[in-house]
Amino acid sequence: MFWRSVVGKLWFTILFLVCFVLFILTILLLKFFENYHIVEAERELLQTASKVSEVVNQYEDRSLILSTTNLIKDPSSRVVISFNDNDSLIAESDSPQLPKLNYDWFVSDEELAKVMENGQDVKKVAEVDDSDNGIMIVGTPISNNKGTVFVYQSLVTIEETSQHTTKIIFLGAGIAIILTTVFAFFLSTRITSPLIKMREGALELARGEFNTKVPILTHDEIGELAMAFNRMGRQLKFHINALSQEKEQLSGILRSMADGVITINRKGKVLISNPPANQYLEASHYEAEVESLSSGDFPLPEPIKELFGQVIHNEKEAMTEVTIQGRTWVIIMTPLYDNDYVRGAVAILRDMTEERRLDKLRKDFIANVSHELRTPISMLQGYSEAIVDDVAESKEEKNELAKIIHDESLRIGRLVNELLDLARMEAGHISLEIENIEWDPFMQKIIRKFQVVAQERNVLLEAKQWNASSWFAFDADRIEQVLTNLVDNAIRHTDPGGKVEVITEDSENEWTVSVIDSGSGIAEEDLPFVFERFYKADKSRKRMPGQEKKGIGLGLAIAKNIVEAHNGTIQVHSKKEEGTTFTFRIPKSFND
Repeated sequence: MFWRSVVGKLWFTILFLVCFVLFILTILLLKFFENYHIVEAERELLQTASKVSEVVNQYEDRSLILSTTNLIKDPSSRVVISFNDNDSLIAESDSPQLPKLNYDWFVSDEELAKVMENGQDVKKVAEVDDSDNGIMIVGTPISNNKGTVFVYQSLVTIEETSQHTTKIIFLGAGIAIILTTVFAFFLSTRITSPLIKMREGALELARGEFNTKVPILTHDEIGELAMAFNRMGRQLKFHINALSQEKEQLSGILRSMADGVITINRKGKVLISNPPANQYLEASHYEAEVESLSSGDFPLPEPIKELFGQVIHNEKEAMTEVTIQGRTWVIIMTPLYDNDYVRGAVAILRDMTEERRLDKLRKDFIANVSHELRTPISMLQGYSEAIVDDVAESKEEKNELAKIIHDESLRIGRLVNELLDLARMEAGHISLEIENIEWDPFMQKIIRKFQVVAQERNVLLEAKQWNASSWFAFDADRIEQVLTNLVDNAIRHTDPGGKVEVITEDSENEWTVSVIDSGSGIAEEDLPFVFERFYKADKSRKRMPGQEKKGIGLGLAIAKNIVEAHNGTIQVHSKKEEGTTFTFRIPKSFND
């Protein structure tokens, strides 16, 4: 963590740079002071020798010369005053490490002999055989050729001075390193503290906290960076809000569209779908017996998958028409581009079922009404002519013909009345008597009403409740009419040995009733028209042998209008030879 920290890196860099500079500077200083001490020692010894030489010139008394020399010289040095080969004065030193040298030793040295021969000043560092330390010697002649003055000193004294200076240099370097460490840490902390704040602010921005502001502590480049960061946060918040508004606007537009919209990425995954498109996907998955992976996560149906492959391969718009669960969909798919790269496709699904239904209704309405009226009118005409023409001779025969005429007139009356009721319902003139009804007795009454018919046809009829409440608010007569129609149709179109179930489910906002049979099912092309007027069961659902003709094709249309009057919905799912499920849902708050 230390090396990954800006504080550590900056602190180490400054400390390393200062230590390197101090190391070079210390070496240079040590070398400088070493030479300086030697030169300074030579100068002092030479000055001492010159002064002693002047004292010798001024005084004749040797005791006075010796005492004065002791006062002039350094206590650690020794002075040898040579007048001739056998005549010399020696001023002793306080240093026990300094060896004693006689006149012969000086004469034996070639460089020192020049002082006596040529009268030149001599400076030399020499090694003495009986001493472990070297000595520094200077020599100067006495004027008027009276002799020579030699002054020498042990190098230990110079080394002690150098060591003292070295300690001072190292102490200063150590203090400098400590101060540099403190200063570097303080400086790096001052520099990185705003950066740490900005890092924390960036993490908060990543979590969606766009109101985060970094404090501006300085007015340098870091302060300008903090101001730029705060400006970036405001701009980012503005753009995110704008994108959210656009997304909400697009979502609202998609939800309000009558056509289905599906956006698919390059991998064939559904990204966006609106409610009409979800209806198509749900019907496709019911048809293929495929469950969605999660809420709203639908796998791509085969027709759309094939069309998608064509669009991606050809990079052109494609169109197809698909019929699923009796509903006809026209699908138009267009490629989506990212510059020149096709990144996916968007499909528009238009439900053409209503157009097909209206076309069919226009063709079938007159034929259906004519068909329903033609048979009773023909029977009325035929039997009335038989009575008028006295074809029926006995009273019993005339009464039988009159009863048939009466039954057919009642049938025409029922047809007209149901048409009038249906017209009033579709015009919104239906009136409901809403009351709280206990569901279990209500449902058992309907089951009992059809139990005999079910037993005669060897069909198992039963009712189930899943989380159903005890009481619901609805118009009992109207809902009974709906259930009567649905249960009667289910029993009549279920093979012997089959089963009809009436399942009631209760949720938070609505209650649902499903009538499920294991009968012959409805042909897919007829599913969209089962709730229309004059839909005939024998057209898509085969009656059992010997089954009497019953109904005129208005029951499901009336049931649909009754459910919609309760603000509910009714739908049908069916597979040929597998069974049919009618489901209606009534919201609990429809009468609020």
